[in-house]
Amino acid sequence: MAGTKRSNIKHGMSVAIVLKQDQDTGKLTDGIVRDLLTSSPNHPHGIKVRLMSGEVGRVKEIY
Repeated sequence: MAGTKRSNIKHGMSVAIVLKQDQDTGKLTDGIVRDLLTSSPNHPHGIKVRLMSGEVGRVKEIY
């Protein structure tokens, strides 16, 4: 499922995000979605979310 569509992502889902500081390396961080931060229905680089851990990044994978 694409992390670029807001409708694919819901609160409580398990996702992998790329943090701002990891964009160069592409290192992914796993977590559970707490908040959706991107308001537009689509974003080419992934929907920005806040995880339960407080980390913020763009969704690359949905589990």
